[in-house]
Amino acid sequence: MSFYARRIGFYLITLWAAISLNFLLPRMLPGDPAAVMLGKLRRANGGRPLSEETIKAITSILGAEKGTTLWDQYLAYWGRMLQGDLGVSSTRYPAPVGELIAAALPWTVILVGVATIISFVIGIVAGAWIGWRRGTWVDHLVPATTFLQSIPYFWLALVLVAVLSVQLGILPIFGGYSVFDYPSGPEWSWGFITSAAVHAILPALTIVISSVGGWLLGMRNMMVQTMSEDYVVTAEAKGLTQTRIRTRYAARNAVIPSLAGFGIALGFVVAGSIVTEQVFSYPGIGKLMIQAVQGLDYALMQGVFLVITLTVLAANFVMELIYGFIDPRVRHRG
Repeated sequence: MSFYARRIGFYLITLWAAISLNFLLPRMLPGDPAAVMLGKLRRANGGRPLSEETIKAITSILGAEKGTTLWDQYLAYWGRMLQGDLGVSSTRYPAPVGELIAAALPWTVILVGVATIISFVIGIVAGAWIGWRRGTWVDHLVPATTFLQSIPYFWLALVLVAVLSVQLGILPIFGGYSVFDYPSGPEWSWGFITSAAVHAILPALTIVISSVGGWLLGMRNMMVQTMSEDYVVTAEAKGLTQTRIRTRYAARNAVIPSLAGFGIALGFVVAGSIVTEQVFSYPGIGKLMIQAVQGLDYALMQGVFLVITLTVLAANFVMELIYGFIDPRVRHRG
């Protein structure tokens, strides 16, 4: 139980530090980000006065409220965070930041999450097979996948668009769904789901091609190392079948280190693939973040950063607990 108590304590402290940093960063910037945001909001509102609630929300999240100490602002900030109040977006006024993130989050989670899982499964299975047959012709697959991993995301995305969309015309070029068929926006229907799935193929293919090489190489090397372990040699001496040795003894132990990396990758799913989403104009968190940076939308930037931080911490925490359950040696370390 001491292992789990230490991990819970560590992540609670990390969570507090991340939220506190999110509070302090705007107040450390030169000038007054709250004043900048309020000015942008007034312009977006056609010069009309803003409500007292909007002004109070912006100053509480981004800047100093008159007549309050930094500690009072800090407590008010925590109160708003616990209520889910992330402020109002200046680039899409009067839309609340929480609603914008909630609308973009499912697109990123489905696209990047599914692509990450597919990439992990392909890399692990192929890496185990290549490691098992090391020294044969299949080893030549490793440099090829490593080369694909070194290609920049945006370049690979543009190549896929040029070949599959422009020349062959079999996949759509941009967007999360067909705006011509669904001009009013997303809806729950099989036609819309089919359109969204077709539009996600190219971005997902870009992510899979760019990331599968890392999983494959890592699993291949761990498989080669595991093959020389005493328990594998003993299993071979007992006359067990090659299939059982490969799956039950070698691959089962070789995959353990990759699980930790998979947990981190899942945590960063929410961050999205910013370059890929921008190239394909995909309506996810990555594109939302770029729009916030381009528009100096401090509240939206803070909200996206906070959601990404919480997700990464939660994913790492869950994977550490699972890793400790799978490998008992981890629980007994000092």
